[in-house]
Amino acid sequence: MRIAVASGKGGTGKTLIATSLALTAGNGAGRTTLLDADVEAPNAALFVQPSFTTTRVVEQMMPVVDEDACLHCGRCAEVCQYHAIAAVPERTLVFQELCHGCGSCALACPANAICEVPRAIGYLEAGEAKGMAFAHGMLNVSEAMATPVIRALKDYALEAGWEDGLVIIDCPPGTSCPAIEALQGADMALLVTEPTLFGLHDLRLAVQVARDVLGLPTAVVINKVTGDDAGVESYCRQEGLPVLMQLPMRREIAAAYATGCPLIRAFPEWHGVMRELLQGVQHLARVGQP
Repeated sequence: MRIAVASGKGGTGKTLIATSLALTAGNGAGRTTLLDADVEAPNAALFVQPSFTTTRVVEQMMPVVDEDACLHCGRCAEVCQYHAIAAVPERTLVFQELCHGCGSCALACPANAICEVPRAIGYLEAGEAKGMAFAHGMLNVSEAMATPVIRALKDYALEAGWEDGLVIIDCPPGTSCPAIEALQGADMALLVTEPTLFGLHDLRLAVQVARDVLGLPTAVVINKVTGDDAGVESYCRQEGLPVLMQLPMRREIAAAYATGCPLIRAFPEWHGVMRELLQGVQHLARVGQP
């Protein structure tokens, strides 16, 4: 079972919930895996303190043009839907930041003047953490394409046999390509939001992606609850979205988070609540959207 913990915006407490769920599940029977797919800013490792035993470079294939063989016909630029290659008089330009490594340009070149070479864009680290398997991806500084690193992270979990148990994925925030890549293949989406107008706005977008586009059973956790929910609960009722937990705005929770102390370790009384949340998530993943 794959549980994707996601959010429409950053700063909602997505990693707090993902690590708490993983640690709660890890205390029970069966194999639990935590994947940190927020590859531009992975920080779940700060909470679970893994011991890494595997490091793997993530590469993406990039086109290289042999200018002596190139006809400058522009066919490569015509087939590139990402505009990562441009043919100008006497030169063909490749924009690595835009390239998705699909290989279309090399296949379309009538002179076979384009070959592909691997280029490192990030890396994976994997190991054990507090009784569970853990892996995260890291996108290299200045790289633009996060999705290949996320895809490699999920492929590694499959290769390692971790898919036989419970897999909790800490997704990137937002609704762009990295978030969609992390959500794809999940059995359900748990969206973490906050009771503000910004939280409500971005929750709507996240619901559109997770439930309406990807067709995932979707539930909500509301974090930083103060009493004024800015319409978040009303929206969830209208959309038939289960609110599985509400976490209060408390200074001591923020202080524990800032020191990298997991919620259920700092506040053992929340262990039972997290166990109920985990059960609710697993039930929804099995039966689908209510």
